[in-house]
Amino acid sequence: MKNSKITLLICILLTSVFSVQAQNLTEKSGEGNVDNLPVREHTITLKQEMVNKAGKDVKGMTVNGSIPGPTLRFTEGEYAVIYVKNEMDVETSVHWHGLLLPNFYDGVPYLTTPPIEPGHTQKYEFPLKQSGTYWYHSHTMLQEQSGVYGSIVIQPKEESLEYDKELVMVLSDWTNENPMSVLRFLKRGTEWYNWRKGTATPLNQVIARGALGAQLNFWRQRMESADIADIYYPAFLVNGEQKQEYPDFKPCEKVRLRIINGAASTQFWMTFGGGNPTIVSADGLNVVPVAHNKTFIAIAETYDFVVTIPEEGKMEFKITAQDGSGTASAFLGQGEMLPAPAVPRPDKIAMMKQMSKMDMRMGAPALKFRPKKVDPEKMMRNWGMQMKDGMSGMNMDNAKNDMPMHQGMDMEKEDPEETKMSGMGDDKMMQTSPPSTNMESAEMGGMNMFSEYNYDYLKSTENTTYSEDVHVKEILLNLTGNMSRYIWSMNGIPLAETDKIKINEGEVTRITFNNLTMMHHPMHLHGHFFRVINENGDYSPLKHTVNVPPMQKVTIEFYGNEYGDWFFHCHILYHLMGGMARVVSYDTPRDPRMEPYPVSKLVHETNQFYTWGMADIASHAGALNVVSSNIRNQFNFSLEYGWNKNVETEFSYEYYLYDYVRVFGGVNVENTTRNSLDDIKTTAVAGIRLFTPYMFNVDLRIDNELRPRVGIGRSVMLFPRFIVFGYYEYQLDAGWVNDLESNVGYIQEIVWNAGAEFLLSKNFSIMGSYDNRFGAGGGLSIRF
Repeated sequence: MKNSKITLLICILLTSVFSVQAQNLTEKSGEGNVDNLPVREHTITLKQEMVNKAGKDVKGMTVNGSIPGPTLRFTEGEYAVIYVKNEMDVETSVHWHGLLLPNFYDGVPYLTTPPIEPGHTQKYEFPLKQSGTYWYHSHTMLQEQSGVYGSIVIQPKEESLEYDKELVMVLSDWTNENPMSVLRFLKRGTEWYNWRKGTATPLNQVIARGALGAQLNFWRQRMESADIADIYYPAFLVNGEQKQEYPDFKPCEKVRLRIINGAASTQFWMTFGGGNPTIVSADGLNVVPVAHNKTFIAIAETYDFVVTIPEEGKMEFKITAQDGSGTASAFLGQGEMLPAPAVPRPDKIAMMKQMSKMDMRMGAPALKFRPKKVDPEKMMRNWGMQMKDGMSGMNMDNAKNDMPMHQGMDMEKEDPEETKMSGMGDDKMMQTSPPSTNMESAEMGGMNMFSEYNYDYLKSTENTTYSEDVHVKEILLNLTGNMSRYIWSMNGIPLAETDKIKINEGEVTRITFNNLTMMHHPMHLHGHFFRVINENGDYSPLKHTVNVPPMQKVTIEFYGNEYGDWFFHCHILYHLMGGMARVVSYDTPRDPRMEPYPVSKLVHETNQFYTWGMADIASHAGALNVVSSNIRNQFNFSLEYGWNKNVETEFSYEYYLYDYVRVFGGVNVENTTRNSLDDIKTTAVAGIRLFTPYMFNVDLRIDNELRPRVGIGRSVMLFPRFIVFGYYEYQLDAGWVNDLESNVGYIQEIVWNAGAEFLLSKNFSIMGSYDNRFGAGGGLSIRF
């Protein structure tokens, strides 16, 4: 009897550490014992093949001959054995997204798993201790964008949901460009993609809408506009096609839709025709069922819905890109179409106007002067939304009190209904508000980013809290970025300049994301599930990926019970490559099998040099500019030659001290007599270059003859596709040094030019300009 009481007491103590579900999902992922588990094998083959997803034959990367790859099906409790064959001419990898498995098989090359070399086959094996909807994708460079992704379905040992059939739907975006060329184009800074997809805000439209003051406010903070998404995509796909038909579903059948956002950089709104669908699972785990139309699915998230096929007609499932730049649809059933509600395009100018009314400090730097000295708390206080009482809207106490992640955001809205969304903030988890409520909220200029994107409609089926006795370690991560240079970071520090985030086994790690950018960031932690703190408190949901909306705060927490180093990053593929990533480490010995594969190779992928240039061929002059840049270092070459025999060329190296400040040194060559090449002078130059408020580029320099020079330039998109630009500089003669006491200055030369260009395509423009050295003329600009 005494032993029974002791046993009972031990059981109670163990149960109180954390709930059954949370405990199961944070168990240390050992290699497992295959002896007693049924084995299920799959083989997938990766190839480079010509594909056509958006009206053009381009080289893609297929999985077993298709994009997306096949669904890998398992049953909970099995032992998975997966062979990955690389028949491409480049190395690759596969990450099993959302699966709890041994660190060595997680699939991040050079961090946890060896890369798969061309012509090689790699074996992955691990026990399946979970069920649900998951997916797999390459974790090598930008291969996911080219087609290396597919779905995973793990059936539970005992099914708790009722449905007749199921359908897996993988959502994605597609570009006909080489993904590395896309990233290089983003690095150079351009409005072409925004114009191409209709989300640019040229000055004439801003003025016509009465938003000039708002535009000036953005420029003052070194921001062009309220960016929503980066890239132009000619197609969005459902299971690899822009339109899918599934006529085999019969009227009144209940269908479980397993939906995965496998896009590289697009978040989607999902809407359904023929009645409200019911969410039953998020990121593979069951939630309290909730009827919910117009659902936002961030990149890398999964949602399971149960829908009933209409008695008459076929229901439309529609995805709409978050920035409104495109849609794709799937139709379930037969007969007349029952259309899904349309999601209005966000109004970026209205967003800018509303944001200008707030005391909001935007443009937090993505690159800090002294990364080791960064104070995240100070950054949070100084940037973001400032409350009317002077306090930051990013209230850290919310995280400590398990309060809703949008609390503390009262911006004194004129209409309190502006931030409402059906299916959120209501204790009735089977809410069935009409879709029109959702549509109306989207028409408010897109400002529902302060409430419409939260997770309050997700409620775990079990208590997910941890014991109050477990120590909690709190970490603040401000999400930061620089759109003009396309560098992304946390706390102003990109991956290449930071240390690992140390995790202590046996304690809870609570991370608060404070998004100081205008873009959403879906943050994914490998090898773990975490609680997303929402208004459901003890029943806050468990997820592996969480979306952090613009200028908003989200808090997660997880129990540390793993081994090894795990990747932690924004799942917008181009943001990851831009540096928004960390390594989460339990500070345990590295697997000896990884010794030939240095982690520095993975880090280097986020700090590569990208090279681009522009050539002008005009009637009065020719010019060539070439730039090669990584996070801190940049090389520049420029050549200007006028047909009237005026020339200037320069080569310089510059180092970024900070986002907006860089020092440089180089060599300048130019003719000293106008309209003559008889007298060419070569000088050494050094100075500082600034990117100032209102987005001016300033060049302050001095040469080896002690001649100072000041230059300032700016360009503006005045009309759609029509850009005006100007530059002015003056240089003092060296004689100023001898006349300091008499305060006499000698202006040796003034250089100025002004002009305009009209964008014909991504790489070509018609340009015209006047330069006081070369005269007036026009011609063609070529970007490469």
